[in-house]
Amino acid sequence: MGATDAPAWIVLGRTDHGAAVVLLDANADEFGRDEIGGADLSSWISEAESRWAPRWVWHDTPQWYAELLAEGVRIARCHDLRLCHAILRDSALVAETAAVRRARQWDAAPHVDAEEAAPTLFELDDAPRNAGAPDDADAALAEFVRQRDAVAGSAESARLRLLTAAESAGALVAAELRAAGLPWDADAHDRILVETLGERRPGGAQPVKLAAAAERVRAALGDPSASLDSQPKLLRSLHRVGVLVESTSRWELAEQRHPVIEPLLEYKKLSRLLSANGWTWLSEWVADGRFRPVYVPGGVVTGRWASSGGGALQLPRQLREAVRADPGWRLVVADVAQLEPRVLAAMSGDTALAAAARGRDLYTGIVDSGAVATRQEAKIAMLGAMYGATTGESGRLVPRLRRAYPRAMGLVDDAARTGEDGGIVSTWLGRTSPAPSAEWSAAQSRATEADASGADETRARRWARDRGRFTRNFVVQGTAAEWALAWLADLRGRLAALPEVPAERGAPRSGPAFACRPHLAFFLHDEVIVHTPAEHADAAAQAVADAAASAGRLLFGDFPLEFRLDVRVAETALKD
Repeated sequence: MGATDAPAWIVLGRTDHGAAVVLLDANADEFGRDEIGGADLSSWISEAESRWAPRWVWHDTPQWYAELLAEGVRIARCHDLRLCHAILRDSALVAETAAVRRARQWDAAPHVDAEEAAPTLFELDDAPRNAGAPDDADAALAEFVRQRDAVAGSAESARLRLLTAAESAGALVAAELRAAGLPWDADAHDRILVETLGERRPGGAQPVKLAAAAERVRAALGDPSASLDSQPKLLRSLHRVGVLVESTSRWELAEQRHPVIEPLLEYKKLSRLLSANGWTWLSEWVADGRFRPVYVPGGVVTGRWASSGGGALQLPRQLREAVRADPGWRLVVADVAQLEPRVLAAMSGDTALAAAARGRDLYTGIVDSGAVATRQEAKIAMLGAMYGATTGESGRLVPRLRRAYPRAMGLVDDAARTGEDGGIVSTWLGRTSPAPSAEWSAAQSRATEADASGADETRARRWARDRGRFTRNFVVQGTAAEWALAWLADLRGRLAALPEVPAERGAPRSGPAFACRPHLAFFLHDEVIVHTPAEHADAAAQAVADAAASAGRLLFGDFPLEFRLDVRVAETALKD
């Protein structure tokens, strides 16, 4: 294994024949190097993980970890240089003079092709590697030093240290979710599609029920040849019958009164199911009883995850019956009630809003406080406050929340004003919003000139309000994403500590790393699904709840706030 001292960090970089490893002590000072052949790398990493439990430093988690998981090798901790660079480069907490801001070669994330597996670790190109490329050990080490210096010299080093650790843990979770997959019953999926859309027809024709819905729409339009899948053509058809909408969005159509609306909404619903999760999706994304989407941690500017393939973040409710545990296994399905409003209470230190959430549904607590009359009003008002709605019911109700919860509402109102003025805002741990675009700034400047037109002023005001809505929500959604990362990281560790089951009672389709132990199988912003042997289901459910409580304490200390979970153990993910 090389050096006998225990490394706290191990930097990995590619070479022409395998990988270079750089051993660092707890102070990140180098004390050893080695080069490992490609054929030996997974076993070397497995032994080093077992012996030293280091934090692995690499340029990009999917490109290193996917192949390790395929070999049955799991690691506990890593530092993902690309993800952490994006955070530190833009964080308002990092000094403007920090070298990490000028390391432009680390700005672009690697392209992820949803149709292909992650690049392999052990099959090397014939062409020599470029020294200084991000996956080179010396380049990775140099960037690691820049990042450590940026955090150490920042205004809030503890927060940024926690954020970069959580972001890196999220990258491990994302790779593991893809490796293990979500248990999926293809036969149940097919049955749901037939029941909902009708029998499949030859030659690519629409399924029976979808075709019938299309005929009802065309009959209501009085046009048997109307095109329903082209928005411009459909809009012209709607305008001809007096439905003067500007788009075919469900929300705008639902406000209209015309015989075409009901069948058109039904058609759009069925058509969406067919295109997004129909038989083609089933054949492309479900294999051997598993759905394996491509998650992209930090793929949204607020820090929320995105999906590069498979649509994992838009899983329709009617297909959840197809999410089915393997025989002898169970699903632990858990989601957080009103995550973002609870996070807002903690960020702002609003004890009144926290009290409304204690031990109950937060919206019911708001009603009990006397701020509004009904739960629906509480939900509309809170969403309006976080997303900047100023008209209709939200505009009427938000002022009531300002009176009842001045600290919480003050936080988002301040964030909105900062955005409207062209400023930037940060999440609880220090992820910072992008600066306004040059076009935005030019529009604001133009509106202040003596010869500015009314159109110039109107545009500037509208763009300012839009940016205010963005920054208002950025601080809350981004902090909720940080809480979720902490939840995932803690839960991942708790599940790994549970006992394995014998191979004969395992779930081999979950892959060699997870076939015999409880593991995360799905994540969606405020929801997780754990796939677990039946005998560990109660322990896994407890781990989910304990991890949520731990995440709250990690971010917000002893602030008296409960993150309320709906946790259930079942064979399918479909709610009762």
